[in-house]
Amino acid sequence: MKRHNFSAGPCVLPKSVMKQASEALIDFDNGLSLIEISHRSKPFVDVMEQARSLALELLGLEGKGYKALFLQGGASTQFLMVALNLLEKRAGYLNTGTWSDKAIKEAKIYDDIYEVGSSKSAGFNYIPKGYEIPEDYDYFHCTSNNTIFGTQMKKFPNSPIPMVCDMSSDIFSRTLDFSKFDLIYAGAQKNMGPAGTTLVIVKEDILGKVSRKIPSMMDYKVHIGKGSMFNTPPVFAVYVSMLTMQWLKDLGGIKAIEEENEKKARLMYSEIDLNPLFKGYSVKEDRSIMNATFTLENENLKETFEAMVKEAGINGINGHRSVGGYRASMYNALTLDSVKVLVEIMSELESKA
Repeated sequence: MKRHNFSAGPCVLPKSVMKQASEALIDFDNGLSLIEISHRSKPFVDVMEQARSLALELLGLEGKGYKALFLQGGASTQFLMVALNLLEKRAGYLNTGTWSDKAIKEAKIYDDIYEVGSSKSAGFNYIPKGYEIPEDYDYFHCTSNNTIFGTQMKKFPNSPIPMVCDMSSDIFSRTLDFSKFDLIYAGAQKNMGPAGTTLVIVKEDILGKVSRKIPSMMDYKVHIGKGSMFNTPPVFAVYVSMLTMQWLKDLGGIKAIEEENEKKARLMYSEIDLNPLFKGYSVKEDRSIMNATFTLENENLKETFEAMVKEAGINGINGHRSVGGYRASMYNALTLDSVKVLVEIMSELESKA
């Protein structure tokens, strides 16, 4: 049976990437496994350099003063690392969901964090608008896509101060002017690779301006100076991320995958809106193209619906425990055919009701 993986993360990856990665586990360098060779050896150093280069190329940031890093600790470590490296006096945060809420909590270790806007009181079902970013702050932090609640920032402000963005769940999924951002971070386990590494894209000229001493492991400048090799890198996660970015480049880059992602989202949301058995969670104008969140209006049909989903080989559509309902995560490698299978089941359920 073909499986249709709608998991929110770790999530679906391209089959061709999975095949190549599995082969590298057995034989990557003349009979040696990828995970047993030295990370200082030329074969892996080449992988790291290619991964960093591809990240900048796909985002259109080559030659613009940015460095790409592959670090560890997930986006959760970046919540603190951003503040350690950039916060001198005060910073502004846009609170749009669980992960931005956690980013604020971690950065507040310095007590100098201000929420410029929040949708928390409405269960994070929309993106705040009309907020102001103080010009005398050190940086502005936002989260581009909210996996749990299914919202996504469609527009970004012209920030008068450095703009930092957590793009963990929609990196490489849509065309943006990425030069508007001074620092981008993203856990690999959504659109890029397996859990274990985090991509950081940072504009070098925003660094080195805080007065505090920064521990070496938390200092972006240290990692830049060591080419993401300050400590032993997560070789497998970096390698798979490199393969996935190469797969995306071969498809035609972000513009090409954006067109596919929009097709999937239109199909999914059309069914949610037209089928009286289902209701979307987030407001329409802020709906995520990556994560469609919805509920089943008639709980008596829950058992039937979930049995149909299971029989069709669909995996990972249960909503987050804090929201409930269902969540269809449609990351880059999920095919339109998989979305069609889910939509057909939703339509069939209506005909049975």
